[in-house]
Amino acid sequence: MTVLEAIQKSADFLAKKGVESPRLQTELLLAYLLKMPRMNLYLNFERILTPVETDVLRELVKRRGRREPLQYITGSTSFCGLEMAVNRHALVPRPETELLAELGWQFLSTFNSQPSTALDLGTGTGCIAITLAVKCPNAKITATDISADALALAKENAARNGVPERIVFLQGDGFAAFAADARFDLIISNPPYIPSAEIATLQPEVRDFDPCAALDGGVDGLDFYRRFSAQAKPFLKPDGKIMLEFGDGQAEAIRKIFEAEKWIVEAMKEDYSQRARILIAKL
Repeated sequence: MTVLEAIQKSADFLAKKGVESPRLQTELLLAYLLKMPRMNLYLNFERILTPVETDVLRELVKRRGRREPLQYITGSTSFCGLEMAVNRHALVPRPETELLAELGWQFLSTFNSQPSTALDLGTGTGCIAITLAVKCPNAKITATDISADALALAKENAARNGVPERIVFLQGDGFAAFAADARFDLIISNPPYIPSAEIATLQPEVRDFDPCAALDGGVDGLDFYRRFSAQAKPFLKPDGKIMLEFGDGQAEAIRKIFEAEKWIVEAMKEDYSQRARILIAKL
């Protein structure tokens, strides 16, 4: 079977399984298997796959057909141009969260050569904390997660991206991991925000593979924001900012939660699809 035939047959199979962008997904799997950039497949359409390659590709495509995320199959994903290992202990980083990380490093960059401090709550893969550390060499980054397995993954990713000494990883629930005198210039988070009852309606790639604790935001999806708005103030420096991702249609409810706790809401930033997605607020 040639590369082109493998792509066509596998894409047809994935399409029948309801996988979005089946041709692209197939090409990414085959590029991963053959250890080449995806675009190089187009220069190798007539190449004959070996029996071993054919068997391995068949198993990879079957896994994707069972709706296992591509990132779990390949074991990694790109985030802000950095390579991150992924597994089932942490949420697969989303493109929207790249925008959150970008806003974070833009703010920390305003400190120029002055030292700054940032806290990433619920770090998961560590993607936000690591991006801040890479982009802002003078910043001291702290990252927390309630899951020891997620922290192990985040530490692996910090080492992979050359910043293991730049990030302090702590296990704990919210602000419970900190001494009362801990203070940060930036507190940033992509927390759970899916209403509990909606989790069963999500795409199988999310519902069946991402850790539920990283998705479930309580009855209305806003549990984290209520808790955060009430607890975060003592840990933010006077001129500091908070930046939090949230879900579709939650902007006004979250604005009310924070304004009721006397936060000043500076902005509700839109994501790449023009949906309000990120809260920026200060004391």
